[in-house]
Amino acid sequence: MVFSFRSWLNRIWFLLVFAFLLFFATGGYRWLMDMISPVHPYQKPKGAAIKVFVTDPESPEAGYGADRLRWFYWYGE
Repeated sequence: MVFSFRSWLNRIWFLLVFAFLLFFATGGYRWLMDMISPVHPYQKPKGAAIKVFVTDPESPEAGYGADRLRWFYWYGE
């Protein structure tokens, strides 16, 4: 069996470059997503702001089929 030091060195070099580029690409993607993503919607409001929410109205469980279908398409429940 012939052991070629040069071919193994090339394989190791390829793996190192591949790992570096993969790390660079994923870090760049994460940085880009942090830059363009909106502000976290669940963080505490700053200043005199008050966080308000509206609960969903009651579902028409015993209603007509059309009302239940409309409810499903509107609220996704």
